[in-house]
Amino acid sequence: MFNYKLCPLCSFLARKIKNDYYYNCLKCKSIFLDKKKYVSFELEKERYLSHDNNVNDSRYRRFTSPIANAVLKEQSKDSIGLDFGSGTGPVISEVLKENNYNIVQYDPFFADNKELLRKQYDYIACCEVVEHFKNPKEEFKLLKELLKPGGTLYIMTHIYKKNIDFKDWYYRQDPTHVFIYQKETFNYIYKKFKFSSLDIEKKLVVLKK
Repeated sequence: MFNYKLCPLCSFLARKIKNDYYYNCLKCKSIFLDKKKYVSFELEKERYLSHDNNVNDSRYRRFTSPIANAVLKEQSKDSIGLDFGSGTGPVISEVLKENNYNIVQYDPFFADNKELLRKQYDYIACCEVVEHFKNPKEEFKLLKELLKPGGTLYIMTHIYKKNIDFKDWYYRQDPTHVFIYQKETFNYIYKKFKFSSLDIEKKLVVLKK
């Protein structure tokens, strides 16, 4: 039984990946890190502080542009948005505010205003965040609840594909990346949490309530 653990998303059995500390769920196909290998809160924060997330950096803006562009295309300026996991450099919020959009920031490390989690939003931007979820079942439940009826959840994360060498994959090398998704994982989330639609385009995942 040591080679199996329960998936933190769907609670089904997950098999240990050979010679690794990650497990692959047999049902939702998620890949998650053994809790024993989680870094501490302090080390995780230190890791995020080491990122050079300058909101004026053109490369950083290009990197996050799939979400910003989707919001600019699909949401009106009257909509209220939440940048969930905004980090040290909330570039998506900055781009949207430059275009006169109304968006607020929440981050458990750098903008821990829990009052914002008691409101609802027309859209939520979640850029390079979901791979850090230690309890994805509760996190996605919360994200769904934070959306107004018909609201949209924009996610950006690198989705694992079978042709990627997992052991040497850059995404797996980050010790704070504890939960990794395949397309099947997002299909499970879409059905389990009863979103009305799911669209996946490369790293951009869009779920509508």
